[in-house]
Amino acid sequence: MSFNIDHVVITVSDINKSIYFYSNILGMELQEFLSSTDNVNRKSLKFGKQKINLHEASKPFKPHANNPIPGAMDICFLSEINIDDWLKRFNKFNIKIEDGPVEKTGANGPIRSLYVRDPDKNLIEISNQI
Repeated sequence: MSFNIDHVVITVSDINKSIYFYSNILGMELQEFLSSTDNVNRKSLKFGKQKINLHEASKPFKPHANNPIPGAMDICFLSEINIDDWLKRFNKFNIKIEDGPVEKTGANGPIRSLYVRDPDKNLIEISNQI
C-alpha cells in the first residue's frame, strides 16, 4: 500500500500571523482557492507537492477535526536548506529555538532537526536528511 500526503489542515487563531510565519519565514507560497463545497475563498500554504490549508478557529470549515484548536499540531518538514542556515534565519526573525540542532530518526533514516513554534505554538521541526 502506498500513500502520500496531499495536504494537512491547521486551525489558527490569527490567519494573518500564520500566513506571515509560513510564507515570510518558512518560505511557503500563499495560495487562495475557492472551495468547491461551499464557494468560500480559502487560503493555503504550498510547499513542494503538498499544502497546508488554514482554518480560522472562529469559523472552521466543515468537515473538520473533532476538536479543531490552535496549537495542537506537531509537524516535521524536511528541508534542502542546511539546518545551520535555518538557525541563522530564525535568529534574524527573533524566532526562539525550542531545541536543536539535534539528531533524530525520520521516516527514512537519521535526520538533523531544529525545533521552533509558529504563532499558535504548534511545534515545527525543520530537518535535514543525514
